[in-house]
Amino acid sequence: MSEGESKLADAQGKFARVVKDGRKLNDIEWQSGRIILSNKRLVLVSNDGKRTIALSKIDGLKGRVDVNQAIARVSGYVSLQVGKDVTLVAPNDTETFKNKLYGALLNQEVILAKHPAVEGGVVQDTKWKKGRLKVAEEGVELAVSDGQFVEIPLDDIGGIDEGTRTVMGNERLVLEVEHTEDGDTSVQTHISGTRRHTVFLRSLLREGEQRAEVNADLSEREHEVLMALYSGVSPFEIPSFVDMDVDRVEEVYERLIELDILEEVRTRKEVRLKARGRHIAGDVMDDR
Repeated sequence: MSEGESKLADAQGKFARVVKDGRKLNDIEWQSGRIILSNKRLVLVSNDGKRTIALSKIDGLKGRVDVNQAIARVSGYVSLQVGKDVTLVAPNDTETFKNKLYGALLNQEVILAKHPAVEGGVVQDTKWKKGRLKVAEEGVELAVSDGQFVEIPLDDIGGIDEGTRTVMGNERLVLEVEHTEDGDTSVQTHISGTRRHTVFLRSLLREGEQRAEVNADLSEREHEVLMALYSGVSPFEIPSFVDMDVDRVEEVYERLIELDILEEVRTRKEVRLKARGRHIAGDVMDDR
């Protein structure tokens, strides 16, 4: 390896190039081999030879590209967009590899952050500040220049909005990420930076957001309980707030816990919203 280069992962797996020069290839099949990741490049080694992809040449990480049945049969893989080429990489432990790949692309990069931009549903007069990124095992960590340390666990993301905003006098892609702070306060952290780094970060955070998506068929009364919790009403005040019998509220809690929308804090039914619950409540608020 070159000076300053360090190996991050060395795994067995499969890979396939599915798009070359913007055109989908025919007769695509997986190649088995060795997948080596360093802080500078990705190397794919098979019986047909070795292919090297510089990390600086990766433009984006895409979703599934199931171009045929052979590709679709593999449950987990990473889609790398390099110019007009798309290559699929499927290590034996895809999740661990993806975490290391995101880290190689994002760790120690300087971004812009506004935290908290929104707290408890109230917009804050927070200024943009520089921060430094780190991809941790459970999510994203931001060390902000004012001394704040912001953690965004992937399984705690209730929703992400994005759009072009004016940031420090320049038009930039901005990610508005809803998560919790101190376990129960809903906040939004706004993040921006170079377009390339913001696009990579968006791909990572979207994976967390997808975990929160749920197609739950909730009754009107269950929605009422959910919205009351989302608005900050104490779990113990819910019965009187929504005019519902205590036992019925307990039944609603049990169902929402089973759906992974609430988590139980104490056995005498103190509960708080999980990412899925905040995602549903946010959607309801948008529809009203």
